[in-house]
Amino acid sequence: MLIIVVWILNAVALLAVAYVLPGIVIASFWSAMLAALVLGFLNTMVKPFLILLTLPITIVTLGLFLLVLNALVFWLAGSVLRGFQVEGFWWAVAGALLYSAISGLFSMLLFQQ
Repeated sequence: MLIIVVWILNAVALLAVAYVLPGIVIASFWSAMLAALVLGFLNTMVKPFLILLTLPITIVTLGLFLLVLNALVFWLAGSVLRGFQVEGFWWAVAGALLYSAISGLFSMLLFQQ
């Protein structure tokens, strides 16, 4: 049950990002639900592999390259889905940062003791 609540909150976070940033477009709430599911899948399955591949450049940049990886995963999700569009790389950077902040805030409020 908790995973469904987290999934819905991540979809709401995506809708908030699309509302704030004009370079990110989400067609409907169901598109946001699907995009949240795809982002969760990509962050779970693909991102660790990308982190391992880019470990040397991540070490050289003191971890700042992880921002680029977050943006690339966000942009990839926007490229795969029809109802979720990311207009360019810099919109992906801004969207990934804002999405992380909002979903982190939701998680903090949800799991607060």
